[in-house]
Amino acid sequence: MRSYETLTEAIADLKSRGFNLDFNLRETQIECTTTGRKLSPNEFEITEVYRFEGETDPGDELVLYAIESKDGLRGTLMNAYGTYANTVSNELIGKLTVQHPS
Repeated sequence: MRSYETLTEAIADLKSRGFNLDFNLRETQIECTTTGRKLSPNEFEITEVYRFEGETDPGDELVLYAIESKDGLRGTLMNAYGTYANTVSNELIGKLTVQHPS
């Protein structure tokens, strides 16, 4: 897996490799902001995970996921550490946690 100094660098490289869509977490799915398409946990795979930690502000900590759907959609999902715990289904949390770097 590649390594990046900054979130901006990671996003730019992923976009250059075809991860052009942006995804957001919803209660039981992820949603593509461009197309409005929603994907259940069984409809996508997380192919790469990058963790970024703020040097001075713990609030700057986040995870960047590279996502591919079974039918070819490719994009990224950004998530601050732990923010999905209360609003996202256990199935979706499991999908993100299993793929989360140690």
